[in-house]
Amino acid sequence: MKYRRLGETGLSVSEVGFGTIPILRGSVPVLPEYYNLSDEEALAVMEYAYRLGCNLYDTAIVPEYGDAEIKLGKFAAHIGRENIIISDKARFFDGNEMYLAVKASCGNLGTWVDLYFVHQADAAHEEAVFQKGGALDALSELKQEGVIRFVGVASHYYDILFRGARDHRVDVLQGSGNLLERGMLERMKGESLFRKKGILINKVYAAGLLPKYFPVEMLLEAVLSDPVSCALVGIGTTQQAWEAFRPHKSSPVPGFDEVLSVLGKDFVPIPCDRCQRCVCPQGTEIHTIFRQYQYFFLGKEYWALRKLDMGIRQSADWCRKCVEMPCLSMCPAGIRIPDEIQKICSLVQVYYHPF
Repeated sequence: MKYRRLGETGLSVSEVGFGTIPILRGSVPVLPEYYNLSDEEALAVMEYAYRLGCNLYDTAIVPEYGDAEIKLGKFAAHIGRENIIISDKARFFDGNEMYLAVKASCGNLGTWVDLYFVHQADAAHEEAVFQKGGALDALSELKQEGVIRFVGVASHYYDILFRGARDHRVDVLQGSGNLLERGMLERMKGESLFRKKGILINKVYAAGLLPKYFPVEMLLEAVLSDPVSCALVGIGTTQQAWEAFRPHKSSPVPGFDEVLSVLGKDFVPIPCDRCQRCVCPQGTEIHTIFRQYQYFFLGKEYWALRKLDMGIRQSADWCRKCVEMPCLSMCPAGIRIPDEIQKICSLVQVYYHPF
């Protein structure tokens, strides 16, 4: 295992980190399915990863990640707290709520937290997170108290992460990216401010879908070839741990067109890398809709359709009425966005029958 500097924190982290979603037990509403590892099984998998060189374990507050946070606390006590780096997070944006959430996390873990993130920060909650008395202020206060060591922002949105990169309170950032959804990573690579922060990247396997098409070594290299600190991978078995943490030879990263060509053997992918440069005047998250379309064909059929059904009809209606269509000039790939939105709406109407 190789290790990298985590921004300006002074910490050294394994290039590949352990994502704890697959070790949880019980049904979790935000997930398309549930996992069912016992405490003993979960600790065995985490220890196996540790023996392979993993020192960073990423989790989230109960009940968002089920009991994963509690299991990680037991593992920390078992392996020696000083031997691992704990990354934790909570989806609270108000300062008071975040302060209480961190205290609850520390109680569940039975120890302090190295990195604590505002989880899934988005435009709707951006000001609440960054404003005086918001979640970042609470985390900063907890850092001063020694309850956590470093403050983080986790988001799927480039603009939020860029604001975090500019904020002196923020030590670490957590974003998403992979061989297919590489647009945000490309933008981060081109912005020097990100190099001052520790960067964790999740969704490296695209919710476990891409290993069907590409070797694990290639998926990891696609992220680690960029100036990031750690690629987070969800681990639920010793086999998954071996594939992620064993020594890897450097693997050539295919170009985006090559990736689309491989996927094109099963379906016609939309050539969107989620760079997030396109902006809809009505607020449609074009890149998210395109992602869910791709995931439908990659194996997450019901999950993707359920997500699309939450707004695709309204988005398609806005597209039909839009005259200026600014998204077309914003898209570097020249995608006919309105046409694709209509196509996806038709797909949902044909395949999604919730009742």
